[in-house]
Amino acid sequence: MSTSSRQVVSTTKAPAALGPYSQAIIANGLVFVSGQLPINPASGEIEAQDISGQTEQALKNLEAILVESGSSISNVVKTTCFLGDINEWPAMNEVYAKVFHTAPPARSAFEVAKLPKNAKVEIEAIAKLN
Repeated sequence: MSTSSRQVVSTTKAPAALGPYSQAIIANGLVFVSGQLPINPASGEIEAQDISGQTEQALKNLEAILVESGSSISNVVKTTCFLGDINEWPAMNEVYAKVFHTAPPARSAFEVAKLPKNAKVEIEAIAKLN
């Protein structure tokens, strides 16, 4: 793939986009993963009710897209975590730390007024290709 091209990434192992956007885009040796909600791709629903379970599912979705793109969780250089309630940050952070335990990426995390499907968390990422 040329470094100046742009490639759409799509997998059924993560939920389909809820609007006119791609699950991820590969460009210039990087993978830009759209925000992942805690939707179980098999059911199409948010099954976990707590922030820990929702964070775990959002990260599973993120990882599935990264693998499809030819990258991995270990190649993530930046994440942004959107929380419905910043008071749930410690519980989200506990699950997040289990996934990004070695050399964690740069990160921003902040509260937003509301997330799609009334989710408690949404996580987006930028990673380098393998």
